[in-house]
Amino acid sequence: MKRHTVLILLGVALSVVCLLPAANAQQSAKIHRLGWLANLSPKFPPYQAFQDALRELGWIEGKNIILEVRWANGNFDRLPELARELTALNVDLLFVGGDQGVRAAKQATDTIPILVGACDPLESLVVSIARPHGKATGVTCISSDLAGKRLQLIKDLLPSVGRLAVLYNPNDRNKAIELKEVQQAAVDMNLTVRAFEARSPAEIDSAFLEMAGDRQQALIALADSLMIFHVKKLADLSLKHRLPTIFGFREFADAGGLMSYGASLQWAYRRAASYVDKIFKGANPGDLPIEQPTKFDLVINLKGARALDLTIPDKLLALADEVIE
Repeated sequence: MKRHTVLILLGVALSVVCLLPAANAQQSAKIHRLGWLANLSPKFPPYQAFQDALRELGWIEGKNIILEVRWANGNFDRLPELARELTALNVDLLFVGGDQGVRAAKQATDTIPILVGACDPLESLVVSIARPHGKATGVTCISSDLAGKRLQLIKDLLPSVGRLAVLYNPNDRNKAIELKEVQQAAVDMNLTVRAFEARSPAEIDSAFLEMAGDRQQALIALADSLMIFHVKKLADLSLKHRLPTIFGFREFADAGGLMSYGASLQWAYRRAASYVDKIFKGANPGDLPIEQPTKFDLVINLKGARALDLTIPDKLLALADEVIE
């Protein structure tokens, strides 16, 4: 082989070798675009937990990820419009929460993968919990499965209770399922249950007035995006109308309400961040099992108990994971 031919081949080989790091760097520097359809507001603590977890996993906004966020701020009628805005941006992944958010995302796209945080259940979106298939996965708080436990906690607090109100938002399809679970558990415990609907803040107010007029003795408030967004209102009204109330998430007890029992929303949103990490590193969403919580916390607010002139039984205090003084 002629000398100049050898030199040319060596030059080509060296060029290829030199280009490889540059190509790898270019590939690793890809910026992923995450569309986030947020039901609530930026002040919602679990949302901050989600962003913190992303940073801990190495996803830095502006460096390797762009967050395209659309805040509904509790205006759930806007969710379909906001979902369409996000899908028009051709995001790589659509992160949503709650039944109404899931429906809006499904209507807006059948091509962009969907990640769901804290939605219960997910049967309308995936084939199964273990093998979702398709383009969706996420985290569920399995709230409907805890109906019997929440009723038992009310009974432990008020052994003579007979009349129990259930507050729920019928616009969230999952709450109809959860209501049936409560009603069945109530039959087993010989409790009389009456359901009260609320689709808006005004209907929450009127529902509490109706409960008071109906002489209800205690309340289970079924947690959905509407109730979570107005959790301080729920806590205040439950104390004002002297209704011992249990809620599904600790945000209620933190807001001054009496008691909560359920999985942690902070946990759910942090776990959702781990799914973003896996998907952006190449995992197929349909191959990632829906993650379910294994820990459920009982939180009791003693200030709320005092406002209701209630003494929390020692048995219940001993069960509590946290007691707020």
